Amino acid sequence: MTKFATMLSLWALAMTGCAHAPQPGSQVGALTLALQSHPVVLLGEVHDNVEQHALRAQALRGLLESGARPALLMEQFDRERQPDIDAVLAHPGSTVDELLAAAAPDAAARQGWDWALYRPYVALALAYRLPLVAANVSRADARRVFSDGLTALGFDGAVPEDIAAAQATSITEGHCGMLDERQARRMVAAQVARDQFMARAIESHLDRGVVLLAGNGHVRSDVGVVRWLSPRGRAGSVSIGLLEAGDPQGRAFDRVFFTGVQTRTDPCEGLRPRLSASQGPLGAGSP
Repeated sequence: MTKFATMLSLWALAMTGCAHAPQPGSQVGALTLALQSHPVVLLGEVHDNVEQHALRAQALRGLLESGARPALLMEQFDRERQPDIDAVLAHPGSTVDELLAAAAPDAAARQGWDWALYRPYVALALAYRLPLVAANVSRADARRVFSDGLTALGFDGAVPEDIAAAQATSITEGHCGMLDERQARRMVAAQVARDQFMARAIESHLDRGVVLLAGNGHVRSDVGVVRWLSPRGRAGSVSIGLLEAGDPQGRAFDRVFFTGVQTRTDPCEGLRPRLSASQGPLGAGSP
């Protein structure tokens, strides 16, 4: 039996009561059980939803308290920052502030993220000595594939039509209908590049287990990161969407947890000037 097959067996045992699993009497308990169900977890989010972040952080802590020590992959950190992150992790006394400073050293890297929401995950990675993996393709790389195509940066340019069509629709909706089909199709490359890189990062840590923290658009089981995993990676994975009440996308995930709707200003306000000035994909990450 291979190491990964053994891991799958251990996860199955955990679900039958042989591990310290919490009772699913609450959202936290149910999500913790979901995290324990597979060695590879793709855990979604609406980036600014405070309730979702609190739920995920508590469930992740429950997973770690059960003995799991997965690699923690975070969309919020660009892949170029990995050497700096590793340097901080190499020192046992490092702090959350030091790690965030290494992972996002300037305003450009911090743009679009509310770092207060992500501090608990970084704190858990430090406390439990988890590998912390920068899982995002930077804006610069996204613009490169936007203009020159996926193969320009070594990604797979053969994107199945169902993925391209679904991603184009999501991009159009995410930009309030202000993009035409041609523009949306061109921007698909940036989303796919991120999905492919996240899949590669997952594959590199299969033997110890993985939790990927990323936007719901990335963790969709139908057209997201899962589609770019190897058969081995797919077999051990579960995609978990954290959606706001009323979101109709539940069928795009293996498991879904609903939370309240975050109070926010209309995201379409002010988008038109940004879109006019943009030379490529907008925003820090994907939905």
